[in-house]
Amino acid sequence: MIFNLVNKKIGKKSLLLLCIVLCIQFTFAQSDGNSTSDVKAIFNEFMQYRHENKVDKALETLNEAANIAERNEDSKLLLDTYHQYARLFLEEEDRETAIFYWDRASILLRDTSYSYGEAFHLYLDAALRYGEGNNFQALKQLEESRKLSNNRNLTNNILLLEASIYTNIEKYDDAVKNLHALIVNSDDKERAYLATRANLQLAKISVTLDDFEDGIIHSKAALELAEKHGFSKEIKIAYEQLSGIYEASGNYDESLVYAKGLAQIKDSIFNVEKAKLDANAADKIRFDHQMNELNKLQAKNEELSESKNRSEITAILTSAFLTIISLLAVSLFRNNQIKLKTNDLLYTKNKELELARDAAVSAMQAKTNFLSTVTHELRTPLYAVTGLTHLLLEENPSEHQKEHLKSLKFSGEYLLNFINDILQINKIDAEKLEPLNIEFKLHKVLDDVVESLQQNAHEKKTKLILDYDPTIPKKLLGDPIKLSQIFMNLVGNALKFTKNGKVEVLAKMLKKDEDQVKLYFEVRDNGIGISEEQQKNIFESFEQGSIQINREYGGTGLGLTIVKSLLGLFGSSIHLESELGHGSSFYFEMDLNYETKEGEEISFELNPEDFQFKGLHVLVVEDNKINQVITKKMLTKKEISCDIANNGNEAIDLAKKNTYDAILMDIHMPGISGEEATRQIRKFDKNIPIIALTAISLDDSLESFYEAGCNDVVTKPFKPEVFYQKIGENIFRSKMEGSV
Repeated sequence: MIFNLVNKKIGKKSLLLLCIVLCIQFTFAQSDGNSTSDVKAIFNEFMQYRHENKVDKALETLNEAANIAERNEDSKLLLDTYHQYARLFLEEEDRETAIFYWDRASILLRDTSYSYGEAFHLYLDAALRYGEGNNFQALKQLEESRKLSNNRNLTNNILLLEASIYTNIEKYDDAVKNLHALIVNSDDKERAYLATRANLQLAKISVTLDDFEDGIIHSKAALELAEKHGFSKEIKIAYEQLSGIYEASGNYDESLVYAKGLAQIKDSIFNVEKAKLDANAADKIRFDHQMNELNKLQAKNEELSESKNRSEITAILTSAFLTIISLLAVSLFRNNQIKLKTNDLLYTKNKELELARDAAVSAMQAKTNFLSTVTHELRTPLYAVTGLTHLLLEENPSEHQKEHLKSLKFSGEYLLNFINDILQINKIDAEKLEPLNIEFKLHKVLDDVVESLQQNAHEKKTKLILDYDPTIPKKLLGDPIKLSQIFMNLVGNALKFTKNGKVEVLAKMLKKDEDQVKLYFEVRDNGIGISEEQQKNIFESFEQGSIQINREYGGTGLGLTIVKSLLGLFGSSIHLESELGHGSSFYFEMDLNYETKEGEEISFELNPEDFQFKGLHVLVVEDNKINQVITKKMLTKKEISCDIANNGNEAIDLAKKNTYDAILMDIHMPGISGEEATRQIRKFDKNIPIIALTAISLDDSLESFYEAGCNDVVTKPFKPEVFYQKIGENIFRSKMEGSV
């Protein structure tokens, strides 16, 4: 009925024309639908090849999509294709080609309204900036990209790139948050691939944070996914990570298993041939596209030459232009051939350099580990030497025995100082030192240094004077331990080379802001001085000016090197002024924050004579039998009784059953460490003083001891007076604070 009505209204001819138009439109719509379906299939193929690291196949599929886009004059499809070219070459670390396609996409975007294309363009721009090290600019571009499109796949890729940037700038919590979201992602295109990359990145972060167990879990999860889906590049990365993590955690058998697997992957003929094939395919695709641009220019010129208004001069110029283009094309082809050969040569040389670099790093690590092990292991027998020497000196030896024992004591202390210097230099070389930022009293730090070295000054018949500016705030924020080390080395050095003279320690305030002060420090003497020639190398390791000086005055020649390195941690530098025969002056400036609120202060300063050791009962946690005997005898000298725990588990049990005035906790023990034992004790006893007794190694950190719950730290082998002082201070201060 409707057809009859239309027939009457518009006539048969008009109706026939309308039917033809509708058929044509239907045919084109069907054709467009098929084209869209073909393109979708091509991009799905490309994604699979990209994930499997089949670069040559991926490039072929993109080339097919680009041809369809150009035939249909589909600028959006061509834009998407250029973007995928750029991403693929960026992942293959060919930035030059990636930027080539990114620029082509930029030109298309000028005349195309396409929000997803703009969003992806910004995502690629962020990736390029991240590769240049511009992390914060990259984050800004990703934020802009996120605003333009809510495409799920693009959002997930933004999360992955953000996680890499956060890792770079050490915002690990934000990175981990992104990566955990990707592990459980529901992406319809790259679910397994994104989860694999997320696990690899989480493993890398875990290793950075010394969580080897978590690193192994994520690496194995990534390896399982990669092997299941054929992600060859990710399989190789997972093998590398697992080999490295197992080696770092001391599980060398497992490390060797994955190292062998990695070697098989790297050395396989397939991988070598594939790398060459991928490079050739990439260069061929780029060359084809550049030739395509030249062909377009040539066709345009031919079209112009056939126009009615062409002139003879235009024809001549066109011919010349085409000749130049042809020459350029030939030159470009030759250059590509040269580039291929050069790339092969560079690949070989890079491999050689990588092997040399790995060998150098291994040698440095071996040296560091060796020095750390030696210095740590020497402390245990040295503790027996110094401890027994002290006990023998306390037992009223005869005069000729006393002379020998004093020599033995001096030799032990000299050897201890040398070991401490070696360990300090080793920590600095391994970048294991980090400055603390805690509240301290600068005047007390300097006063303690001066007081501890007064005996050396008396022996040298030298005056040791502290000139302290009273306007310096009482409470500063910084690292009192490292400051004390700096001044111990500078003042000790000055006293060593000054006889019958004067050594001055100066502390002045140069500037005071709202919460920060700039301080000036100087240690000067009127000793033997340093010549201009010697000043050039005085801060280098094992340098003391000359062999004669080293033989006459002794020492390791490491003190000033340590001072220079420690000041570097504070962003400061040491300066020297000296004249031979007229003394030396070492000075530096330092910025320190200070506590602006000066509240009421209750003093808990104690003198050694205030300590009433008699009747105290302590727990000694020590696995070494000789050390147990020595420590117990040293406590008995002060009428302090003690119980002995051979390991951390015994210490926890005894601390639960008995009441002690303090616990002397060894850190390095079989089973659970002293740090872990301290944490367990702190769960049921928050107040008992716990003093760590440890031969500090390269990986130890005083900060970690305090975080575990230790009140103080005494390094073995220790001087008896320091040992008693620490026990007295912590027990009686604890009691005084409790009563207050």
